[in-house]
Amino acid sequence: MSISNILLIDLILHKPKAYRHLLFNVLKQGAPHFEGLLWKSTVGFLLLDAYRSLVLKSCDEAWSSSTSLSSLVWTCRKLLTDVFLGNLLFLGTFLLATKIFMSISAGSLRNKDILLAILISSYFKMFLIVMMVWEFPSSVIFIIDLFVLSSNTVAVKVMTESAMSRCIGACFSAHAVKIFTTQ
Repeated sequence: MSISNILLIDLILHKPKAYRHLLFNVLKQGAPHFEGLLWKSTVGFLLLDAYRSLVLKSCDEAWSSSTSLSSLVWTCRKLLTDVFLGNLLFLGTFLLATKIFMSISAGSLRNKDILLAILISSYFKMFLIVMMVWEFPSSVIFIIDLFVLSSNTVAVKVMTESAMSRCIGACFSAHAVKIFTTQ
């Protein structure tokens, strides 16, 4: 078994040492590919979130085969607006909550570090790709959301070295704001 497979298994098991190794050793800020990784992760995160919203929306409304082009454009525009606004409020709330709940000095941890930790620890969203191939009930999306929440909490704990209750508070408040704005 290769080292990357062991790291992936440890990440799924939420082992703090695996998150620490990934965030501090593998993904170094000074590396030349860091900015590209940050942009690619952001785009992937937003695309998977858009697919999540689309699946939830399709469960709420019955899609007819006679959908007009204007209604399709309207649906796409609304979907992208919801995803962009929801994630903007999510990140804003998350950054504010980390400053409030965890007394972090401005120089000790940068916003790029926190953003990368959130993006990387949201890897459970990749399981939404499985929903493209096989048909699952929409309740699976909420299970994936719980795994993302718990993974984000562990990553924030590793990055900030704060108490678990403070990390849970920061992550939960950001996810709650995102859910309320996108519903």
